[in-house]
Amino acid sequence: MLIIETKRAPNPRRVTIFLAEKGIDVPREERDLMTGDLRLDDFSAVNPWQRVPVLVLDDGTAISESVAICRYFEELQPEPPLFGTGAVGKAEVEMWNRRVELGLFAAVASVFRHLHPRMAHLEVPQVTPWGEANKEKVNAELTKLDRRLAESPFIAGPAYSIADITALVAIDFMKPAKLAAPDGHANVMRWYREVAARPSASA
Repeated sequence: MLIIETKRAPNPRRVTIFLAEKGIDVPREERDLMTGDLRLDDFSAVNPWQRVPVLVLDDGTAISESVAICRYFEELQPEPPLFGTGAVGKAEVEMWNRRVELGLFAAVASVFRHLHPRMAHLEVPQVTPWGEANKEKVNAELTKLDRRLAESPFIAGPAYSIADITALVAIDFMKPAKLAAPDGHANVMRWYREVAARPSASA
C-alpha cells in the first residue's frame, strides 16, 4: 500500500490529517506537481487525471480523490468515526463536507490557481477575473460557516469530522492564496483555534 502525494498541496493534506486522526500510517511517495511530475507517463498510468493524492493498494488498485481515499480507510477502521454515525449523522457529515468543499475550499483554490503567478503553467488558461470574483465568494462562505459555528461546536455537529478537516485545510490554504485571515468571523476563529491545536493538524 502506498500514497502518492505532493505533501504541501491541500488535498493530500486532507488525507494526512484524516489518517493521523485514525492513527493509521501509510508509506508515501512524493511527487512535485510544480515541476511536471504528475504529467510523466508512469504517474499518468496510475491516475490519468494527473492529480494527487492517489492510494495504490497491494493488488495495484488505484484510488484517487481525497474523500474517496478517506472513505476507504473509514471502512477499514471505523473508529473514530469521521464520516458520522447513523443514517442522519452520516448524511449531515456528507452535506456539510460537500458544502465546505464546493464552497470555501473551491473558492480559495480558484483564487490561488487563477491569480498566483507560479500556477500559470498548471491552470491554463488563468482567468484573472474569476480569481478576483472568488475573493468575494471566500468571504461569503466564511460568513455562512460563522453562522453555523455559532450554533455548533464543529461544522457537521457535535463531533469532529471530515467536514472540519476540509475547512481547516481550506482556511490554511488562504495564506498561500494571499487572502486575509478570517479574523472578522469570531465563531470561525474559535473553531479554528480548537481544530488547529489537534495533533493531527500538524501531521
